Amino acid sequence: MATVRTAARLHFGFGNLSLAHARLYGGVGVTLDAPRLVVEADRAAPVTVTDETGASESFRSTVESYAERAADLLDVDGAALTVHERLPRHVGLGSGTQLALAVYAATAAAHDRPVDVREAAPALGRGGRSGIGVAGFESGGFLVDGGHPTSQFTTDRPADGEWTVPPVIARHELPEDWRFVLVLPDAEPGRNGDNEDASMRAVVESADPALADEISAVLTRRVLPAAALGRRQEFGAALAEIGRLNGAWYTDAQGGVFRPPVGRIVDELGTHPAIDGVGQSSWGPTVYGLTHIDAVESARAAGRDALAVAGVDGDVLVAGPRNSGATIER
Repeated sequence: MATVRTAARLHFGFGNLSLAHARLYGGVGVTLDAPRLVVEADRAAPVTVTDETGASESFRSTVESYAERAADLLDVDGAALTVHERLPRHVGLGSGTQLALAVYAATAAAHDRPVDVREAAPALGRGGRSGIGVAGFESGGFLVDGGHPTSQFTTDRPADGEWTVPPVIARHELPEDWRFVLVLPDAEPGRNGDNEDASMRAVVESADPALADEISAVLTRRVLPAAALGRRQEFGAALAEIGRLNGAWYTDAQGGVFRPPVGRIVDELGTHPAIDGVGQSSWGPTVYGLTHIDAVESARAAGRDALAVAGVDGDVLVAGPRNSGATIER
């Protein structure tokens, strides 16, 4: 039997979405210690799935699909999978990649096979654009990946397995006393699957290369030094700028720099003195705000107030940075 524990990630944006530059994408993100995903696997044939989280039937079907792919990749007969905890789906917290990799890793470990998630991810349909989810599973921390050669861009989505996961070009452990307040409004799920692929193609084909130059300057001169030195206020402000610049690429695709109702929440949360930087994770609707462990209750209250101002219900969570990869217990 094997148990895999992993958790959410925030995706702050990409370094470049313009075809005018040599490398495309280049994800920027951080792994969190919550919410968590816990998957257990035992040897069995064929694949069976037990979901203890009360999720929809489509979630169980997704787990089953990943388990069948994992069994094929590992050349084993199957596995009995049990999901004990799960991540919210399609809200910008990286649930798809973490689920695919956790199912694969648990299945491999249960059969005493080596676990190489970076090698397996493409065949599982993960890591095609951003490498943050895979790298977060491997090592945790604040991460920047190197993207893909722009010459490899195609208008049609490549078949699963026909890419490699982008390399990690920068990684920093963040201070243990930093916290991220997560505001999850009750809103339509973020884009995913074919809808996300179509939106990304449209954005890439019309992206302004000047925005990539601005993002590069913010990333190299502000974000990375602040991460290396543990300067929270500088780090948060620079991340917020990365998010705003990325949002300018997506204005047509999502109806603004931030998708509704995220923009109102970002504006309100960003005025609170306990918050050092605010933005939208991936396609949202999750909003993050960077704060300190001593200001958690104030930041949590600010998140609830932001939901009220935006006129939507939702949840407010608090998570710390996770500076290590997923745990695999055999």
